[in-house]
Amino acid sequence: MPVIAIVGAGPGLGYEIARAFGGEGFTVALVARNAEKLDALAAELGGEGIAAAGFTADVTRPDTVAAAFTRIKERFGRIDVLEFSPADRALDAAGVLDVAPENLQPMFDFHVGAVTAVKQVAPDMIAAGEGTILVTTGGGSINPVPFFANINFAAAGLRNWTLNLHNELKEHGVYVAHVAISAWIGAGHPDAEPDVIARKYVELYRTRTEPEHHHIALDR
Repeated sequence: MPVIAIVGAGPGLGYEIARAFGGEGFTVALVARNAEKLDALAAELGGEGIAAAGFTADVTRPDTVAAAFTRIKERFGRIDVLEFSPADRALDAAGVLDVAPENLQPMFDFHVGAVTAVKQVAPDMIAAGEGTILVTTGGGSINPVPFFANINFAAAGLRNWTLNLHNELKEHGVYVAHVAISAWIGAGHPDAEPDVIARKYVELYRTRTEPEHHHIALDR
């Protein structure tokens, strides 16, 4: 069975991405900080007939990310799809004129977790001549939002690197795409429901053409 690793797995979008790919026959590796919550998500997926397991890691600590991926590969084998979409509500947003090193560095540390995760799977994908990497940010990485200026700063850098990665790895048979989400997920807009957004990830995986998708669901 193919394997997807979801970094930042939670009860919202991460869970629905797991369900969407699980429905395509994938085994699911859930990566996040809280082992108890991961085990609960894995049990829910198991109840739907989807093979899943949790692996703890903190994206701001590269050693824990590397260790988690080592455990995933030991248990499930090569990872076919990597999806990166963690969120941390404890990180404070700052407006344009309030951006400073002390509120910008934590955002960089958080977003750079994607680089660490990609490095755990890219060599195997290149060697196999196939694989998919999907990196998620907020829509401010494309259309800046003044009151999220420090987040946008870091997310725009991650977007730039992901698009570069798309160009670099496509010659090796590895598909990379950036997903920007301009939506209050689960807040009531029909196109902002986690299961609706998750289906787009499967579509990207299947079509393997777009380097970027901007999912917009803000108007009521």
